[in-house]
Amino acid sequence: MTNTTLLNRRNHLFGKGSTLFYEKPVQLVRGEGVSIYDESGRRYVDLYNNVPCVGHCHPHFVESVSRQLNTLNVHSRYLHQSILDYADRLINTHHESIESVIFSCTGTEANEIALQMARMVTGGRGIVCTNATYHGNSVEVSKLTLPKDNRGEVRSIPFPETYRTDADDPKEHFLRELQSVIDSFREDGIPFAGMLVCPILANEGLPNIPVGYMKAAVKLIHQAGGVFIADEVQAGLCRTGLWWGYELMDFVPDIVTMGKPLGGGIPFAATAASTEVTEMFRRQTRYFNTCASSPVQAAAGNAVLDVIEQENLHENVTTVGQFLHERFLQIQAKHKSIGDVRGHGLFRGLEFVTDLKSKAPDKQSAVRVVNELKDRGFLTGNAGAYDNVLKVRPPLVFSKIDAEEFLGALEQTLEHLDA
Repeated sequence: MTNTTLLNRRNHLFGKGSTLFYEKPVQLVRGEGVSIYDESGRRYVDLYNNVPCVGHCHPHFVESVSRQLNTLNVHSRYLHQSILDYADRLINTHHESIESVIFSCTGTEANEIALQMARMVTGGRGIVCTNATYHGNSVEVSKLTLPKDNRGEVRSIPFPETYRTDADDPKEHFLRELQSVIDSFREDGIPFAGMLVCPILANEGLPNIPVGYMKAAVKLIHQAGGVFIADEVQAGLCRTGLWWGYELMDFVPDIVTMGKPLGGGIPFAATAASTEVTEMFRRQTRYFNTCASSPVQAAAGNAVLDVIEQENLHENVTTVGQFLHERFLQIQAKHKSIGDVRGHGLFRGLEFVTDLKSKAPDKQSAVRVVNELKDRGFLTGNAGAYDNVLKVRPPLVFSKIDAEEFLGALEQTLEHLDA
């Protein structure tokens, strides 16, 4: 079936406007490792999807999930050892203050639970987020996506960064912005509940965060009587070379949310906190998720952890990620369209600007690069407050050989852009 026919069917069945990548969409039919293939057999290198984080159709993952599907799949109102074994294993990757977990199926659900927890623990309602974030699609969580009214229960702050700010001390400047919003809740008679943020500011475009900002922000949140929620859906599970983004940013959250790569493609998410917090949530709600805490989720989650540990992906992410970063800096020196190089591990970004001095965002060039890379067989995406950041986020098994292949295509694309 042609792409045009599929697109027409999609528009009819899903409704026009359904999110779709690329000016000329790709029809994908098969995946293996970092490679995915279209209906004609053409290979693409996946540098976008962090859901199959250990690679597409990893044999161990496929075998583990298939075996469990062939044995039993039930919900959490029955006893089953595997989900408890997985919960124990997952919690042990976290700071010792994270003791207990509640499973769900999506990052949206995980963040919804986290917001409920924060409000139950504090008795407050006010939540702080950044002004260029995304945390999910539910009615409540979607309020964090650029709040239109910064006088309500959800209020945003400028995301902390060092590239565009003129402040002499960026850390203190952005902390003052945070304190101002915290104070505004008190002035408006809204009890404060906390802050929800991605530790590496993924949707904000992976900006270089002022050193020490996150730890200081946690202190301000606690002083105001709130709790700090780390959304690890994109930053976590070895994406930066460490288990969790909050480790990289050197702070300890009160609540952690996880999703996307957790199940390697099986819908799986989690909200973790202290036992005291999760038990309070259990007492005050009747939360139950039909498809969560299942043996199949456990099989998927355990298989993902197996591959990360057995294939030493922490080291791979660190080594290949640093290699990419160094090569990106070399490429930046040759192309005036690249204003900034940023990111961590195997989550990297190139910010495109129209002028190096003014740093004016260049979304048009960034989008063009993404589409031309697709035409060359490399799938990437755009991110950032201005959609002008090339987002590079391959599976954790991405190798130096894969990186060399991609970098060659990127240089060809940039040369074409500059011509």
